[in-house]
Amino acid sequence: MKISCAKNELVNALSIVSKAVATKPQTPILSCIYLRAENGMLEVQATNYEIGLVTRIPAEIDEPGQIAITGRYFQEVIRKLPGENVSISFNREEKIVHINSNQANFTLLSMNAAEFPTIKEMEGNLQFKIKDNILRSLVKKTVFACSNDESRPVFTGCYMEVADTRFTMAATNTHRLAVKFETFDDTIGNIKIIVPSRILQELLHNMTSEIPTDVTVTCTYNQISFAFENLYMTSRLIEGAFPDYHRVIPPDFSTIVTVATADFSAAVDRVSLISRSGDYNIIKLEFANNQVNISSTNPDIGNAEESIPASLEGPELSIAFNAQYIMDVLKNVDSENCHIKLNQPLSPAAIREDDDENYTYIVTPVRTAH
Repeated sequence: MKISCAKNELVNALSIVSKAVATKPQTPILSCIYLRAENGMLEVQATNYEIGLVTRIPAEIDEPGQIAITGRYFQEVIRKLPGENVSISFNREEKIVHINSNQANFTLLSMNAAEFPTIKEMEGNLQFKIKDNILRSLVKKTVFACSNDESRPVFTGCYMEVADTRFTMAATNTHRLAVKFETFDDTIGNIKIIVPSRILQELLHNMTSEIPTDVTVTCTYNQISFAFENLYMTSRLIEGAFPDYHRVIPPDFSTIVTVATADFSAAVDRVSLISRSGDYNIIKLEFANNQVNISSTNPDIGNAEESIPASLEGPELSIAFNAQYIMDVLKNVDSENCHIKLNQPLSPAAIREDDDENYTYIVTPVRTAH
């Protein structure tokens, strides 16, 4: 193999696929990044068997071929090269990869590329196309609510349900729930799966097109893939049954509060400076007299209190939450105002956007001593 390509394009490709390089590989080959050069393109792959990432960049190819090279060192070397172009050649007899850029020359050892578990494009029992801006919104507004607790795997992913013309995503860590759906003009199929949050975070990170682009989603009973532009991502699905989240969404609310999203978010952020070191990061919200009074107390640090204007419909009440659960959703609310919908001090509350009826965030309050 003998190729040359733009350094910045290769750096970008390596930064994308490196997220799938195994940190504690089951076999040494999984610590590698795989490169295949043919037909004017350099394909770059990595997989840890859980997720696989493939991207392609244009390259001048003098000799087509394939190599597998330890990801960590290869990425660092390419990133620090001095020139704008990189030349890579591979001596099969010596198993050595030569890397040149301007006056810098490196040689790195390679592994047997034939042993690399290359990622092939999936054929699934469900395949559909969705615009990246729609998918981005579905993922962004739900994935943050996933759990990090690996002992309960079903909560570490997003539930994805396709039912005829409706595409729903839901995520919960059992203390909060985020649900968003979109409806399509045509039937796209039927499937219920749990997608690991890690692949969805990667998807979010890479869907950066400013012009709406088609993403092809392919699902089987145990895998999912996303293909768009020069990127192909695949992931195992999480096994298990996602709980019936509909049961935790209250059918109606007695108190509805409307606040300016940015003001509310900033005030919660400031007041929670006091509560952050506590076990539950508790802030108290008091809704009365057309304002929200936000307070927190920590006997070892001090107190914080701030009020912001609000529009209040229904009975006044006080309620306490984990501040992080409130800040997380406010970062993902796009409307200028948001609605906080409440019943009792210990009943789940909802936060809704001003102009998106398809999005619901439910958060469970915290019981306080007084």
